[in-house]
Order: sequence, then structure tokens, then C-alpha cells
Amino acid sequence: MSVPVTMLDDAFPAAVPDAVRAALLAPMVDHHCQGPRRGDSPRSEFELLITGSAAPAPPGTTHFDTPVGAAVRRWCAPVLGLAPHASPAVYLSRRAELGGTEVNRRMLREAGISAFLVDTGDDGPGRLTPAETGRLAGAAADEIVRLERIEQEVAEAGLPAVRYSAVLREELAVRAARAAGLKSVAAHRYGLGAEPSRPSRGSVVAAAGRRIADPKRRLDDPVLARHLLWAAVDVARERGLPIQLHCGAGGPGPDAHRADPSPLAGFLRALAPLGVPVVLLDCYPHHRQAGHLANAFPNVLVDVGPALARAAAGAARIVAETLELVPFHKQLFGSGGRGAAESSYLGALYHRLGLARVLAERVAEGEWSAADAERVAHMIGSGNARRIYRL
Repeated sequence: MSVPVTMLDDAFPAAVPDAVRAALLAPMVDHHCQGPRRGDSPRSEFELLITGSAAPAPPGTTHFDTPVGAAVRRWCAPVLGLAPHASPAVYLSRRAELGGTEVNRRMLREAGISAFLVDTGDDGPGRLTPAETGRLAGAAADEIVRLERIEQEVAEAGLPAVRYSAVLREELAVRAARAAGLKSVAAHRYGLGAEPSRPSRGSVVAAAGRRIADPKRRLDDPVLARHLLWAAVDVARERGLPIQLHCGAGGPGPDAHRADPSPLAGFLRALAPLGVPVVLLDCYPHHRQAGHLANAFPNVLVDVGPALARAAAGAARIVAETLELVPFHKQLFGSGGRGAAESSYLGALYHRLGLARVLAERVAEGEWSAADAERVAHMIGSGNARRIYRL
């Protein structure tokens, strides 16, 4: 596996102690990503992939005129054999020349990741599977099962309403048997403020009847949403798996504002005695609320996802705020990479750069020892994920 030592050595603050530098450059676990797109992407599609936007840039403008667009030209261009700051046209021409497979291989390997945990909720013929992602990256790869996708498949199976709950539970158990964790995107479907208790069997059967009558519709029934989460809790507890909950502005769509994790307190309180780890994903800009929950509940962990790559040069500020708010043993690295392999590469790069600058400051100020900084870098980069996901 290749680690971007040369470029990052030049960018790290000179004050970073050697042991801390080595910890920052050590292979990491990317616990939160999706498989990159296979094949080539035209410019219009690529621009949407690097921003996470659902809409093209207005006429006469480009998504390259963003922090992440500038970061692609600065840091990804050398990975493809170009000079830093190559123009968008030159970058995309080189990308097309190399082909999607080679671009994915280079970006994934240069990210310095030893294990990818891949959310398969949006997979299909256009995306690399976890196994393909791992092979191209020269790394291990495991699946994170998307709960809403399993529920959609069950709803479309044409079952009697009285069988819905049992079949859903069975399907979750089968998929969990070969997965590293479970994930819900409830925040962007129906919000996080639902009643935290388990729904009654009668209410689930009634709601399932309505759901099966219109199975193509996305899950938005609050009773079935609660039932799905609690079914996942039961499976996760049996299998010793964590549950990921998307809790930030990382997903496109008009309902991203509903992702504030504060309303989860009741659900997390109910889960705490069960010992099921809950990972709050993509928490920026709600990282303060997520930090409060991570301090309040022993089973809650946090990541800030693609916010670091999207903030680019501002990543150190987000890293510093997260270190102020969240216990170090409850922070995870997740690139939030999706679509373009560049997003995985930049997520890893800006995690390292941002953390390097913050750690250098804390060591220089005497707030932490070099050994403290080295330990924190290892915990967030890989140690916490290996413990929680039992890697």
C-alpha cells in the first residue's frame, strides 16, 4: 500500500515530532465510504461527484471554483502525473487518458488506507463493490449494510403484512452475518426526532399493510422507521456490530437540515444499557451537538466525514473543534468518499494535514506531550475503528 509521504512531508508543519509524523502517515481505517464509480465520467458528472451537490453549477460557473475543486487541482493532479494546480480541462483530459480503473487504483492506493468499510446502499453496476474497492486499493474491505435498502427490498416482495416484520428481521440477520456494521440514513428520509420506543406489533402490522400497498415509495412512515431501527438494534446486539446513523449535511437533498442529532437523545438513552455502539456520521456542522451526545452516552462515537475534504485548507479548524468536543477514544476517521475516488484520497489527506497542524500546536504549547499526540493520531486513524468494528 502506498502512503503519500513525499507530498505530505512537504505540507506538514516543521514542528510535528517525528513519532507523531509517523503516526499520521500510518495506514488508516476508512470506516465510512462508498465504492467509487467505475469507468470514466464526463465533466458535468464529475463536478457533481466531487461536490456532493445534486445540481450543476449555474451557467458560466463551475464546481471547480470551490475549496474541494481547488484541492483536486492541487493534490490530485500530482497523483495522476500532472503538476499541481493543473487546470480543470487538463486534469479531466488526463483522467480520461488514464481511464477510470487506473484513476481509481491510484487514488485509493495513495490514500494510505489499510481497510475500507463500504456502504453499499447506493451500489449497482456503476459502482465498485467492496471486494473490488479493496483489490484496487491493495487493502482489506468489508460491507456496511444500508438498512433502508433492505427494508425496500422486503416491502417490494409482496408479502402479507403479518409477515413483514419477521421477514425484515430475517433479511437483516442474513446480511449482517457478512458485514462489519449497519447504517441508516433516517436523517434524510424522515428525520431523527421520532418517538424512541419500540412500536407495538399491531401498529407495525397496520403500517406494513399501507407500506406494501405502495412499496415503490421511499420509507417515510414513522412507525416502520422506528421498527426498522429497533430490528437493526436486535441484530447488531446479537452480532456485536455497530450501527451508523447519518447526522450531518453530507447528503444532498432539501432535508439535510433535519440531520441535527440532538433529538436522538431518547433513542440513545434506551440503547445505552444494551451496549450497541452507535456511530454518528458526517456530523459537521452539527459536531457540537454530536460531541455532547458522545460525552453523555458511553456507546456513542463521532466522525465529521467529508467536511474535511470540502473545507480543504480549513480542515484544521474543524479538526480542532472536534478534538475540543469529543473524547479522543470516540473519534473515527471516515472519508465519506463517494462517486469519485478523489473524494476518498482528499478525505484521508486533509484528515492527516488538519490533524498534523492541530497536534503540532498542542505539542508546541506544552498542552500535550509528543507521546500524547502520537497516541491520539493512532486512535483516530485506525485504533478506534478496529476496536468498534472488531477488525
